[in-house]
Amino acid sequence: MKTRVTEMLGIRYPIVQGGMMWVGRAELASAVSNAGGLGILTALTQPTPDALALEIERCRKMTDAPFGVNLTILPSATPPPYEAYLDVVIQSGVKILETAGNNPREFIIKAKNAGITILHKCTAVRHALSAERNGVDIVSIDGFECAGHPGEDDIGGLVLIPAAARKLRIPVIASGGIGDGRGLAAALVLGAAGVNMGTRFCATQEAPIHDNIKQMMVSKSERDTNIIFRTLHNSGRVLKNAISDEVVATEYRPGGCEFGDIHHLVKGVRGREALETGAVDGGLIWGGQVVGLIDDVPSCHELIQRMVTECRARIAASAV
Repeated sequence: MKTRVTEMLGIRYPIVQGGMMWVGRAELASAVSNAGGLGILTALTQPTPDALALEIERCRKMTDAPFGVNLTILPSATPPPYEAYLDVVIQSGVKILETAGNNPREFIIKAKNAGITILHKCTAVRHALSAERNGVDIVSIDGFECAGHPGEDDIGGLVLIPAAARKLRIPVIASGGIGDGRGLAAALVLGAAGVNMGTRFCATQEAPIHDNIKQMMVSKSERDTNIIFRTLHNSGRVLKNAISDEVVATEYRPGGCEFGDIHHLVKGVRGREALETGAVDGGLIWGGQVVGLIDDVPSCHELIQRMVTECRARIAASAV
């Protein structure tokens, strides 16, 4: 299944595992890469740059296939040492970097000079065009269906994917709402050269999260997500649970809401503990509308093979 993305990344199938906080660890990344996709380690899941270097080496012992590292750069009062994390990626010899959030040009230049292929996540065509001008190699375009931060334009993938593919010269990877072979086939037909999946890879045997959370995803429908932080102009899509319901209720209460009013609910440490302990109402569980398409917890190999088989069948059937 050759596309521009498989050729550029050196992978067998055009399926990329999104870089997810607390989830993008060696167990999952290596399993995706071994199955023919591209696994991604999440840099900031590791507490220090040195810890990232150890995680990269751990992943290398688990796969001989290509894998990448995600570095999400966001405004912060006390930002982590982003450049030190980037230096570890370069020094470790990793050749694929997934970036999100801000994308400082000096970081792009530094990575490109080290022979790294840069895959940048965007939620709007205008941002994708800016990333292309700044020198990234591939754009992952996130539709409104996605988990995490879908931006404020609310454009679904059926429009956003071909809109990006029409205007960009570099390859486009479709992200958001994709979890099976039908979605892979649709993305390719819409002009993408591959897909990025986050939520679907959470519900796999190798994902380093508690089985209660995986079964929560199996039980949810496409209607079981909440958009939080909308009133703060920083929209995020998470699964419905007691915490996200309370966040939404607080945001829309009479008199308004400031971030301080919900900070205790949305702390990252609470989300991490929920993923690790299986407390489904313990914190935010980030997930997209694709949960409506999840009804089992396969291995990464089983999932990818099933997707590829179904994709080929769907494309062949549509050609009749």
